[in-house]
Amino acid sequence: MDDKKSAVTEVQIEDKSVNKMNANYGSKMKYISLICLIIQNATLILTMRYARTREGNRFFATTAVVASETLKLITCLLIILFQCKGNVVTWAGFLYESIIKQPGDTLKLAIPSLIYMIQNNLLYVAVSNLPAAVFQVTYQLKIITTALFSVGMLGKSLSRLQWVSMVILFTGVAIVQVQTQASNKETVSTSIEQNAAMGLVAVVVSCVSSGFAGVYFEKILKGSKGSVWLRNIQLGMFGVLSGLFGVWSKDGSDVFAKGFFYGYDPLVWVIICNQAFGGLLVAVVIKYADNILKGFATSVSIIVSTVAAVFLFHFHVTLLFVIGAALVISAVYIYSLPKRKENVVIGAK
Repeated sequence: MDDKKSAVTEVQIEDKSVNKMNANYGSKMKYISLICLIIQNATLILTMRYARTREGNRFFATTAVVASETLKLITCLLIILFQCKGNVVTWAGFLYESIIKQPGDTLKLAIPSLIYMIQNNLLYVAVSNLPAAVFQVTYQLKIITTALFSVGMLGKSLSRLQWVSMVILFTGVAIVQVQTQASNKETVSTSIEQNAAMGLVAVVVSCVSSGFAGVYFEKILKGSKGSVWLRNIQLGMFGVLSGLFGVWSKDGSDVFAKGFFYGYDPLVWVIICNQAFGGLLVAVVIKYADNILKGFATSVSIIVSTVAAVFLFHFHVTLLFVIGAALVISAVYIYSLPKRKENVVIGAK
């Protein structure tokens, strides 16, 4: 009996040790992924802004979108290959069965893929015409569009507090835009003409497209057994094709004359890699962290972008901008708070 008790005790101790190790690993991954998300969000906008407003050969935004989609596609293909334990035959068979033999299922991803392609191009238009800090704040409008599409397309419910947070968000963004129109004080050493109104329109349309495409993609994921990586491969296929069409229709003659990689340098490749792996990073954050911490990461990235813009682009922080940005950050946090059952309202099934 004593031997049995001793054996049971040893197993319990071992289980506790394993659980503790898993908990420690999860905790480390949570904070590592959040820090990476903050850096990714902030650096993407800052580097895009700098690359699109500096002197010298200006790369084609349409080709950068295609390069980013191609990199994401290759990454997801390699992940599937890793899941198949490096067996190329199994990997090819899985892709054939999942994509080629199910054309109807694959074609469902054509719609969000096209929208994502348009959205990514609009982001370049936006950061080319708006100060980095202003863009980062205004782009949080995608929270509103995503929430509205979630209610309409997925039947999700929102609490009163979440609806209030969206009003706060809209107010904060409006204040930031008012001060931007009154005094555009980010000085960038460039001869490139900038249009704040065009930048604002690009951000708003991008937010709407982001909300719809994200919810549509979520609906497809929840309505099928396909993995996230498989769906991203399907997205990437259509993304590359639609992106190439965008290159041909918008910059075709210039790309033919100057080359697909005209204006590319290490910074441009950093932007492409940053944009490509951003979506994969969000998946890691959702797995190891939660929505509240993800909201904090978004808020912190806005602050980081603003502080960096002051030094990099001589952006002048006004009182209106501080108030508006504070409202946006507060709204992001409030929206991420867990819902109470008694407060669930509009959108309930």
